[in-house]
Amino acid sequence: MIGRIHGTLIEKSPPDVLIDVNGVGYEVQIPMTCFYELPEQGESITLYTHFVVREDAQLLFGFTDKMARELFRELIKANGVGPKLGLTILSGMSASHVLSSVQNEDISALVSLPGVGKKTAERLVVELKDRLAKFAKKAELPALPIDGQVSSYAEVPVNAEDEAVDALVSLGYKPAQATKMVKSVAQSGMTSELIIRDALKAAI
Repeated sequence: MIGRIHGTLIEKSPPDVLIDVNGVGYEVQIPMTCFYELPEQGESITLYTHFVVREDAQLLFGFTDKMARELFRELIKANGVGPKLGLTILSGMSASHVLSSVQNEDISALVSLPGVGKKTAERLVVELKDRLAKFAKKAELPALPIDGQVSSYAEVPVNAEDEAVDALVSLGYKPAQATKMVKSVAQSGMTSELIIRDALKAAI
């Protein structure tokens, strides 16, 4: 089990990053609510990880704090929720928002996420409400920024909108839906991270 990784952030391509650890590059998938907190490329980074081994792939999921990783682990224990859907849930909602939605049985908030239908949302509430109660008693979780910028507008890549669309598609949104979400929030000078954040926020 790979539980923690520390190295140099080489590439950022939401929701994936490449981290160099003593010459070995690790590809890590990160929920967007954690992606916003990442340092710039070339800087040092530490992530708490969850390693998934399948017949056709070995996947490494990363989180900027232990609490987000533990919440991810609780989510994928729920019937019908795999790592990809767990990543999608924590990309569309901050950890604290997920907790409040489950505790308050807010089905409408959960079904706003791609891949989460009414039955899945109801299952999450039933299976996780008691298990997630412990998180509410722990340290405050980082919330998805609502006001202010999460990333600099400087040095914006030309393909920021395309990168944002690709990221949303990888999180489970259909291409046409992702494109529409991006077009509705994108403005000149915005980074892909900021476009993704605003698109996800508008979808909830």
